[in-house]
Amino acid sequence: MGLFCKPGIFAWLLIAGISPVCQAQPTWRALDPENTLVIDTTKGRLIIEMRPDMAPKSIDRVKMLAREKVYDGLQFHRVIGNFVAQTGNPDNQDGGKTSYPNLAPEMTFKHRRKAIEAWASNASDGGSGFLGSVPVQSTAIFADQQARVAWGAHCAGVMGMGRDEPLDSANSEFYFMLAPVRRLDHTYSVMGRVVVGMDVLLSLQQGEPPAKPDLMQSVRLLADLPPAERPRVSVMTGKALSAVIDKIRHQKKADFSVCDVVVPVKVEP
Repeated sequence: MGLFCKPGIFAWLLIAGISPVCQAQPTWRALDPENTLVIDTTKGRLIIEMRPDMAPKSIDRVKMLAREKVYDGLQFHRVIGNFVAQTGNPDNQDGGKTSYPNLAPEMTFKHRRKAIEAWASNASDGGSGFLGSVPVQSTAIFADQQARVAWGAHCAGVMGMGRDEPLDSANSEFYFMLAPVRRLDHTYSVMGRVVVGMDVLLSLQQGEPPAKPDLMQSVRLLADLPPAERPRVSVMTGKALSAVIDKIRHQKKADFSVCDVVVPVKVEP
């Protein structure tokens, strides 16, 4: 943990003859149990940080269906290597729906500069960074008080809401990116990112549909797990995360992308 003081307060205290006491900046941020999805599959466990500031209605739907046990036992019905793993349809095939109405699209959202946990790039024509562990792309931001349009970046591990051809046809299906496919940006509602279990995703049986599909055995909110079974999951934040990004940017140079960064995670039993 590093020490920091806000510059204006630091200077004012010195002028007043008061010795400033700096607060420790946290290196780790605990995930919100109400917005952390835990999926136990036939290949292992996935833990996903969901971001209601990006797609609140989509996340509300996933949480509701998880608590109704609609997702338990469903197949990963479409898994394409270096692309996507899809699940969440009650009839285990594309186009399946629940009895609930379809959702309005949430492909873009607005945020303020200070909402970004760490910047990966901040050019005059736009920026990229992280809302928690989720990579986002944004239009240019010139001042904290100005909200700007942003959208989820389809990097590996990103979770989004599936849909049919119409933009307002999302219902229950969701998908996980197995590799970066940025052509999907702007066209699907990004909800979160896998922070634990990327190896599990990559081990799923592939096919359209797979010959022997893997299953979601249970889908629960972290908040709903019995306390004795609830892992403590934290992701890196602040200056520590910025340092990780800077190191990767230095290594990749002109080839650097926000998708090159996976936010470090810590899991404690």
